[in-house]
Amino acid sequence: MTPTPLAEPEYVTHSSTFFKELGLSDELAFNEKFRHLFSGDISVAHEPMRSFGWATGYALSIYGTEYTQQCPFGTGNGYGDGRAISVFEGIINEQRWEMQLKGGGPTPYCRGADGRAVLRSSVREFLAQEYMQALGVPTSRSLTLYVSKSDTVTRPWYSQDSHSIDPDVLVDNPVAISTRVAPSFLRIGQLELFARRVRSNAHPRALEELSMIVSHLIEREYKSDIDQNLSFADQLVELAKLFRQRLTSLVANWLRIGYCQGNFNSDNCAAGGFTLDYGPFGFCEIFDRWFQPWTGGGKHFSFFNQPIAAEANYHMFWQSVRPLLAEDAEALEHFDQVRHGFAEAMQKQIQKMWADKLGLPEFNPTLFQELMQLMSQSEVDYTIFFRELSHIPDDVSALKKSFYVKTSPQLDEQWQFWLKSWRNLVIKDGNLAEISTNMKQTNPKYAWREWLVVPAYQQAMQGNYTLIKELQEILSYPYDEQSQGVEDKYYRLKPKAFSSVGGVSHYSCSS
Repeated sequence: MTPTPLAEPEYVTHSSTFFKELGLSDELAFNEKFRHLFSGDISVAHEPMRSFGWATGYALSIYGTEYTQQCPFGTGNGYGDGRAISVFEGIINEQRWEMQLKGGGPTPYCRGADGRAVLRSSVREFLAQEYMQALGVPTSRSLTLYVSKSDTVTRPWYSQDSHSIDPDVLVDNPVAISTRVAPSFLRIGQLELFARRVRSNAHPRALEELSMIVSHLIEREYKSDIDQNLSFADQLVELAKLFRQRLTSLVANWLRIGYCQGNFNSDNCAAGGFTLDYGPFGFCEIFDRWFQPWTGGGKHFSFFNQPIAAEANYHMFWQSVRPLLAEDAEALEHFDQVRHGFAEAMQKQIQKMWADKLGLPEFNPTLFQELMQLMSQSEVDYTIFFRELSHIPDDVSALKKSFYVKTSPQLDEQWQFWLKSWRNLVIKDGNLAEISTNMKQTNPKYAWREWLVVPAYQQAMQGNYTLIKELQEILSYPYDEQSQGVEDKYYRLKPKAFSSVGGVSHYSCSS
């Protein structure tokens, strides 16, 4: 499969951090052949690279329910990378990486679409991956971003200051290609695809092929963690344990930083246990446990429901791999035990995360529930609140810069009582300065704020990439104190003018 090159590709940005990790010179991003390759013109590739790329198929499950009818063939075999084409795979510094052009043109899985990505969604994905990496949350990585100076595509979007839930206008957008990088792009949906073929006896080698794709997953994502001398059955049990640990840790991290993966289907769940697919995502500003930025996502994929969605995806992983253990009763029992322990493992990760956010040695359920109630009543800014709390204040007035509502004397009194109870627990544990420092490494100061990202991609559509670079720099150091100018601009509440505005407070998956 050959990507479709961008016409007149122009450099927007690249990740200096990731270039450095890969041992690449920053100048390479401006090299003509490099630009052509990563803007879709793969004809410039030479040995050992090939002059074509590849896209992969997968199955789709939503919350543990298998879907087939939405694919063109009505079989479930027509899902896959609709606009992501891999062009490179190699070992760099003893780490295997796969590089994928997002928006590289039509693939066999694009279901009649054009396979293109617009600049708006490309900027969001590029910056979000950079931000996630800086936060210390496992993620696919950003390499480069190029835009066409002449190609556009028409997409539904929101008119200026629209309060519509769904897009209300058609907009011409510049076409862009971002390159995302990961050890692999294997998803739970790909294991499901092969497992469904086993279940339906699609062909005589179906079970062998399922075994091959699972072995490939272990090789690509878990090789350094699974003893290759173990029997294959025991390797599968280890795989189940490791994937459970990675997935529960990942989702706990999402809650810690306010991230919501608005469409956490099995095909958007990386089998390597990292954040993948920055389409309908968002970061919680005004605290709301049911926060969901994507208009098509529903409550089931909302902020606090992500652990349940993760378990549904883990269930599909378990169900897909299970046929490979049919002949080994002991390994199968251990494998099933790992599955049944998912909810408990998830709860432990989440409770540890909340304890860390609050600077406590262990989770205190009563204190936590009271806090959730107070945060909701005061409509706190999720990031600002926990950052201010990291200073371990003794008076509610220090937290009020995170409140979106004016509190009553009664609510202030409740806050004061909670603060006293919390501080008593913190003080009992030891050194306040040390606890405060640790809390600041758990609770970032700088958050993704859509109303600050929108101007960056709007200016980029006019050929001005200054704000993208500025955001890239600030979001690269989310836990650090930065200049007063940066703080004044980026560490503040969302202006009321952006409340309920389409494309800012909520958005469709148009990309």
